[in-house]
Amino acid sequence: MENHGVFGSPPKELAAVPAGATQYSPLEPGSRNLEDAPPDSLPAFTMLASPGTIERRYHLALALRSLRPGAPLLALAPKDKGGSRLAKELREFGLEVEEEARSHHRICRAVKPAVAPNLAETLAEGAARFDQTLGAWTQPGVFSWNRLDPGTKLLLEHLPALAGRGADLGGGLGFLTRAVLESPRVEKVIFAEIDRRALDCARKNIASPRVDFRWLDLRQSRHLETGLDFVVSNPPFHDGGHEDQGLGQIFIRQAAYLLRPGGVCWLVANKHLAYEKELKSLFTGLQPVVETGGYKIYEAHR
Repeated sequence: MENHGVFGSPPKELAAVPAGATQYSPLEPGSRNLEDAPPDSLPAFTMLASPGTIERRYHLALALRSLRPGAPLLALAPKDKGGSRLAKELREFGLEVEEEARSHHRICRAVKPAVAPNLAETLAEGAARFDQTLGAWTQPGVFSWNRLDPGTKLLLEHLPALAGRGADLGGGLGFLTRAVLESPRVEKVIFAEIDRRALDCARKNIASPRVDFRWLDLRQSRHLETGLDFVVSNPPFHDGGHEDQGLGQIFIRQAAYLLRPGGVCWLVANKHLAYEKELKSLFTGLQPVVETGGYKIYEAHR
């Protein structure tokens, strides 16, 4: 029998999730894939809804598809990150919604109707697709899903030919790894990414036996191979929609841990992010490469 489904980490004081609930968030390594949940199979679902409109509606549609008719759905979100639109979006799926406001969240309760309209259209809108402009597979909700991030673009313009074994930390859709693999002297790239959707797209975007794809949270993992020759990274600095420079610092510490003495880290960051102190404390040589357009690139030697 299928378990109660949960998506993300709803605040405990706002939504009680039973022990043993099955996690379906693509940002939780090891979780189940909601796309694969059989229709009309789950007895209940609790969701901390995504902030992006297309991805939020997509995940709501997936949750509804997976629920049995008459099964309860509890969906909530901060009011400034989709919560103010949540009840309206659920009603568009044919649900009768009870809504309450608490702790800056909107909390919506409903049950799955016998027939839920608009599911197929919403699922098609939020699904992975090949983007001709990007020249890559992508999906709404993935970082910079519909454009090449300017920081990544800048690093691509300055990245030298690398060699040996390395890692792409927070690899996203795979643009940096694709560039790294253009060097025939590169033996292996460990591709580390927390977002399963991005990882799935990257597997399609990078057709090379030299890549080792890993779905993991670098904030909690020290299980990667060490003694690497290089690391490339455009680290995140937002968590749950809020700026968190500590994320980038974690990526820098991971890079230092993974590299051999003399190994090199190529890192791009937004200009306002103060990573220099962390870099100088962990690397023997730090060389600013370029600073332009609100971004900066560093070449740091272990």
